[in-house]
Amino acid sequence: MKFKRFLWLGLALCLIFPQTYASAEGNSKDNKPAEQVVEENYHTVLNSWEKKGTGDASEFEASVSPSDFKIKDKKNLLSESESKGYNDRVFYWHNRDSVSYEVNVEEAGLYELAFDYYPLSNEVVPIEGAIQVNGNYPFYESRRIVFPADWKNEKNTFEKDRFDNDMIPKQKRIERWNTLTAEDASQLQSEPLRYELKKGSNTIQLTNLSGEMLLGKAYVKSPSKLPSYKDYAKKHENAKLAKTMITREAEKDYEKNSSYIRPFAADDSSAIPSSPKNLLLNTLGSESWKDSGQTVNWNVNVKKDGFYKLTFKVLQNKETGGPVFRKLLIDGKVPFQETSPVTFPFNKNWDNVTLEDEGGKAYLFYLSKGKHQIGLEADAAPVEPILHTTNKVMREMEELTLEIRKLTGNQTDTSRGWKISEYIPGIDKKLAGWADELEQELKYLRKLDNSKEDSKDMVSLEMAVQKLRALSKKPDQIPSRLTELSEGSSSAAQLLGNMLVTLPEQPLTIDRFYVHGDEKDVPDAEAGFWEKLIDSIQRFFLSFFSENYSASEAEEDTLEVWVNRPRQYVELLQNLSDQNFTPETGIKVKFSIMPEEQKLILASASNKQPDIALGISSWLPYELSIRGAAVDLHQFEDFEKFSKQFSPGAFLPLMIGDSVYAMPETQDFFVQFYRKDILQALGLPVPDTWDDVKSILPELQRFGMNYYTHIAGATGFKPFQATAPFVYQFDGDLYGKDGMKTAIGTEESLKGIQFMAELNTIYSMPLQVPNFYNHFRYSTLPIGTANFTTYTQLTAAAPEIAGWWDIAPHPGVKKEDGTVERWATGSGQSAMIFKGTKSKEDSWELLKWWLSEDTQTEFATNLQMLYGPEYMWNTSNLEAFKNLPWPEQHKKTILKQWEYLYEVPKNPGSYMIERELSNIWNRIVFDGVNPRSAVDDSVVAIDREIKRKMEEFGYVKDGKMVKPYPIPTIEQVKSWAGDENEKETK
Repeated sequence: MKFKRFLWLGLALCLIFPQTYASAEGNSKDNKPAEQVVEENYHTVLNSWEKKGTGDASEFEASVSPSDFKIKDKKNLLSESESKGYNDRVFYWHNRDSVSYEVNVEEAGLYELAFDYYPLSNEVVPIEGAIQVNGNYPFYESRRIVFPADWKNEKNTFEKDRFDNDMIPKQKRIERWNTLTAEDASQLQSEPLRYELKKGSNTIQLTNLSGEMLLGKAYVKSPSKLPSYKDYAKKHENAKLAKTMITREAEKDYEKNSSYIRPFAADDSSAIPSSPKNLLLNTLGSESWKDSGQTVNWNVNVKKDGFYKLTFKVLQNKETGGPVFRKLLIDGKVPFQETSPVTFPFNKNWDNVTLEDEGGKAYLFYLSKGKHQIGLEADAAPVEPILHTTNKVMREMEELTLEIRKLTGNQTDTSRGWKISEYIPGIDKKLAGWADELEQELKYLRKLDNSKEDSKDMVSLEMAVQKLRALSKKPDQIPSRLTELSEGSSSAAQLLGNMLVTLPEQPLTIDRFYVHGDEKDVPDAEAGFWEKLIDSIQRFFLSFFSENYSASEAEEDTLEVWVNRPRQYVELLQNLSDQNFTPETGIKVKFSIMPEEQKLILASASNKQPDIALGISSWLPYELSIRGAAVDLHQFEDFEKFSKQFSPGAFLPLMIGDSVYAMPETQDFFVQFYRKDILQALGLPVPDTWDDVKSILPELQRFGMNYYTHIAGATGFKPFQATAPFVYQFDGDLYGKDGMKTAIGTEESLKGIQFMAELNTIYSMPLQVPNFYNHFRYSTLPIGTANFTTYTQLTAAAPEIAGWWDIAPHPGVKKEDGTVERWATGSGQSAMIFKGTKSKEDSWELLKWWLSEDTQTEFATNLQMLYGPEYMWNTSNLEAFKNLPWPEQHKKTILKQWEYLYEVPKNPGSYMIERELSNIWNRIVFDGVNPRSAVDDSVVAIDREIKRKMEEFGYVKDGKMVKPYPIPTIEQVKSWAGDENEKETK
């Protein structure tokens, strides 16, 4: 009987969830793996062209004027007078508009596509487009083509801050026409992209993804080849070697194609200039110049025609070791094959690298008299084959892991034996084959790097090979050893994943370079022994007197502000204050880097606290306020009016009763991320409710994909960010009315908790995902809920899918009236005033200035422009947020989600509710405990702990309530601002 029951249960489950219980051999032909839902990548397509004999077209070039473009809206075709000096009609290309044009070619083959363009926006939002040929994307990289803008420093001299240190200058976009030959946006290809055109008429379409520009002529041309050094030298065989030396400081007088390639203060006596006392911006690059494709062009004035040698004084201490690569550009072009690219080997010390051949003979570059530009472009193309193979192997690993989990029912019992090789024939050969492929790439990587020691990337690759070989010898043990294959921090997949992040990075620091004749004239790269010794002694003694944003006591008439952020944030904030706030108000301010935010409680207890703390976690003001250490901001007359600029739900964890002890400074958001390309290919809609999510799951899972919730992103402990939204969306609550008990035992709360667990127990969503960002990039989790951190990662570090992902509001629960409640948390960092402040009024004035729309907008824009897209500032000021240099549609989506921001209020025992909600989920999902039983057990533990903590803080005495503890609500916060006719909220 028991066997029959299990048999019927198994058959029922197979009928309900065929995609989960199907055998590895039972998949239908249309069950393509995730990466094949969209086009193949360029590497694969180029190889297929080579195999079928499709080669480069012979000499051909044609241009198409904007007047001949096929355009939907003729208003965007501008006149010659509006062309910014182009002397022809131009097309205003923006707002996801498309243009197409026809070109006739006499020969079928591979061609390059180029465009004249003029960037219009001063924002750091990139200008991106997509190219289709004859109605199709020929390869995935054609879905994103970047049109870079050129930048320069607003001033060529560096201004000084209050400590007499150099300040990074403001950036200015160079307004001019450029020509771009379509390239891989990741800049992993050594040459421009090639497109296959048929003989006769071809239609090419260019579609806007983001940004705006003027579009001039479009070109179709046969690919060009670089000459060899031998041919280059022969062309100038009558030139003579110049007998001169031109020295150029790298941090001065240059142009670049990224606003955030910036000068860097090398604290080193070998860098020129150098000071033991002050920070001088004496080099260029470092970590700000590591992305492939980033280019710097220096202006050089040559006084005599002739051959010159080039020597760069560099520091190449890449964290993982190994070489980095740069293309050499002279007047915007690579002079010959051997300089595409140039290798800069790993070296912990400064080094003079003269560009030379393998035999050590310096290359000679011909420069005519007059002005020239000498440039270097970061180039990761040499490691592209390794990245391609590694990506392929990792995708196949993911598929194999999914097959194994289907067969084993996700059971990893080490005492149970499996004959997995019978269900997946050839699994041992598959793993050994991966090891062979990766070993070949390891050999190639060692050829690129001639150093004696292996880099960390090589070590990761070698360890992954060893793990795969070990598993291939005992394939039947794989189900219980998945932590070695694809799961866990030391698995083969994780080692390869780490390498995929670090290997393409190309950081390089340049102090200066020399355009010269004889190498003997080039000064030594490193300072001498005695010079270094004297410098280090001076630095040691001066360190006792140097402030430089250290947390030291400020003068009596100066507000002291501790900031829990890195130096670049504090430096920018101090400069803004010195330029704007102090001149306007007369209030002096000293900003310092906070040692550790946990020390604020100790500093307050010893009366050594600052006036204001910025950038602190949202839980900390509550801990300080309940101990009487924080100023109630609600006492200020203009507080309620000022509070209207912020989301009401963000104040809840910062309150006790009607008192407010901090202001939200930054604000997180949980939205739904999705891959547009994959959802379009599968014909799936973007879910609006949880019911919609459930409806798309079968199709996703049929292709080996799934939906991600941030429950899977947490490890053993599930914080409020993962659990509380489900309670709130089902009209539940965490606290009773008087705050003395929990309300998670109510029917509404129980319904939310049960649904939260069913997402894993019934709907087979992932239980644990260490890194959603990687899975999203590799298509295995093409949709899911995540926060600001994921948004920053995808914006700054996923160029291969930029323009093909989007965000939508968090899924919610649809109510009877048709509205969708999509409540989610969103606590960021906060700002507070200490009770021991020198002046409450002055501190409040500073807090208002800092959190105002104008200051937050200026700070956010400067931060991102100077330091790059990863320095996005998620301000809590709603009006300032609208001004951020982010895509407009994304801002609208986030603002819509913030209407449902409901951060968890605090009470002395709230940590126990958070812990028990996590325990409830674990007991239901892993132990199979009935939800009602799991919740009831936790309610007892929570209520007991709340009562104990309430007694500690004087709300309960001898088991009886002395005074109630009212839990803050959104309606309460909205009443401050007098909002009326608001939509109903919790």
